[in-house]
Amino acid sequence: MLNVEDLETAVDSLPEREFRRFRRWFLKKDWRKWDEEIEEDSRTGRLDFLVRETLDAKEKNQLKEL
Repeated sequence: MLNVEDLETAVDSLPEREFRRFRRWFLKKDWRKWDEEIEEDSRTGRLDFLVRETLDAKEKNQLKEL
């Protein structure tokens, strides 16, 4: 198994075209992970405070038009 230092060295040695390909792959993977975390947080109620804050702000007419 590679460690982070090995990965850094490997990434640094990639030709530009391969680096761009790797970067696209990594960003997609990172966004997928982020989406999964947000979905899990929403499902388990960890984001409920945002709904409460928004409803409270709406009740107090503190929301701004977008």
